[in-house]
Amino acid sequence: MLPRKAVSAPAAKHIEAAPNAAFAPAHRPVADTEKSALSSVRAKPGVCPVLANAPVMKGTVSTSGSPAQRNTEAQVKSVSKAQAQADSAGAKLRRMIHDEVFSQIDPIKAATTSRENLKTQISSLIRSICDANRLQLTGQEEESVAGQMLDEMLGVGPIEPLLADDTVNDILVNGCGQIFVERFGKLELSSVTFIDEEHVFNTAQRIAARVGRRIDEANPMVDARLQDGSRVNVITHPLALDGTTISIRKFSRRKLTLEALADGGALSHEMVELLRRAMEAKLNIIVSGGTGAGKTTLLNALSFKISPSDRVITIEDAAELQLQQEHVVRLETRPESIEGGGQINQRDLMRNALRMRPDRIILGEVRGGECFDMLQAMNTGHDGSLCTVHANTPRDAVMRLENMVLMANMQLPLPAIRRQLAGAVDLIVQIERMRDGARRVVSIVEICGMEEEVIQTQELFSFRTHSIGTSGNVIGEFLGSGLRPRFYTEKSHLFEA
Repeated sequence: MLPRKAVSAPAAKHIEAAPNAAFAPAHRPVADTEKSALSSVRAKPGVCPVLANAPVMKGTVSTSGSPAQRNTEAQVKSVSKAQAQADSAGAKLRRMIHDEVFSQIDPIKAATTSRENLKTQISSLIRSICDANRLQLTGQEEESVAGQMLDEMLGVGPIEPLLADDTVNDILVNGCGQIFVERFGKLELSSVTFIDEEHVFNTAQRIAARVGRRIDEANPMVDARLQDGSRVNVITHPLALDGTTISIRKFSRRKLTLEALADGGALSHEMVELLRRAMEAKLNIIVSGGTGAGKTTLLNALSFKISPSDRVITIEDAAELQLQQEHVVRLETRPESIEGGGQINQRDLMRNALRMRPDRIILGEVRGGECFDMLQAMNTGHDGSLCTVHANTPRDAVMRLENMVLMANMQLPLPAIRRQLAGAVDLIVQIERMRDGARRVVSIVEICGMEEEVIQTQELFSFRTHSIGTSGNVIGEFLGSGLRPRFYTEKSHLFEA
C-alpha cells in the first residue's frame, strides 16, 4: 500500500501503511508541544476535554457604538478565542487517548473478544492514561469515552450513534469537521465530528476492508456496504480536495411491505392491489426515480410478493437488497484489483446468472450495457424480473433504457431496440422524493406494445399535487385513470383470491 498524505491541513502528518492499516489508525507518540498545549485543559479538574462540545460564540469588535457595547463585543471575541483554543486542545487529547488505546489493544484480536470484556479492557486503559496525564474523569465521562473507543474498535467510530438512530436515513461526512444527516427528507448539520483527517481516512479504510476492498491514493474511490446492509461510498485525496468524504445510505431495519408504505402515505391501497397482482402474474417491473427517492425500499417491498417457491438471483454493485424468500442467491460485483485485473461487472454477473436456472432476476440498478442482457432475460422466459433505473419520469426511463442498450454496442437499430423493450417490460413504477421530504409513488405506467415505431403506454395511477401546506407539506391525492390494465385480462387466471 502506498503512503497517503493527509489533506486536512498543511501541517498534517503522512499516514504510513502498516500490516493492519485497514483495521486500525496508525499510532504516533504524543509530542511535547502537544502535551504542553493540553496543560490549560488539564488545569480544570473534573472536566473531560474529550467530551467538551460547548457551542462557539462568534462576534467581532466594532469601532463604533457605546463603550459598554464595545466591551461586550470584546468579551464575545475573547470567549470565542478561548473556546477555539479549548476545542483544539480537546482534539489533541482525543487523538492521544485514541492512539494510546489502539497501540495497546490489537483491533483484529478485539473483533474476536466479547463486547463486555473489550469494554472492561478499554475502561481500565483509559483510567491508566488519565492517571499518567493527571486527568480527572467522572464515571459518566469515563463511560462515554469507553463507548467511543468501543465504537472505534467494533464499529465505524463517531458516526456509530448516527447509524443506530432510526430517524436518520443518510449520513454525509464532508471531512473531519462536518457531518450532515438526513432526517425526514431534510438535511441538517450534526454535532458529531472526527478528530482529524487521519481519523476519517482510517475509518474509511476499515469500512472498505470489511468487504475485501481498499481505499488509498491509487484507489481513491470505493463502493462498499456495512454489516447491516447500509450502502457506503468513499472518495478521498487526491480527488476529494477538502478531506475524505463518506456517504452512507442507511438500510432500514424495518421490513416495509407495500401495505406499510401505503399506511405511511407513499402510495394508495388501490395501487398496492395493482402491484400485488402484477407480482403474482410475474410481470417485469422497472422501478424508476431520482437519487434518494426510495427505489431500493420499494424494490424490497415488492419482493415480499414473490412466491416462496421461486429461485431468485440478485445482482448488485453493493449488496443491499434484503429478500425474505428462502431460495435467494446474492451476487455482487468486484472492482479492479491493484494489479489492474480481476474486475467483474454487472454485465458479467448477468450473463452468468442466466446459467443458474433463475425463476426471477433482480438487478439492483441498471446503468450500462447490462440493460441489454436484462431485456434478453425478460424476453426469454425469466418473467417477474425487477430492476431500478435513475430517471425523472416513466418516459425518461424508457429513453434511458434505450440509450443503455445502445451502450452495449450490439449494433442494433433503434426500432429493434424499442420492440425488444416493449416486449420485455410490463410496468414502470415512478417514485419521487417530494419537496416536503416525503417519498411517494407518483405514477404507475403500463407498457402496451408498439404502434409503428413508438412505444405505447397508459398511465394507471398518478399522484396529483393540489397545494402546499403552511408547514411546507405537499397536499395532494392518488388518482386512478379508470383504465383497466391489459394484464388483468391476459393473466387473470394467475391471480389469487
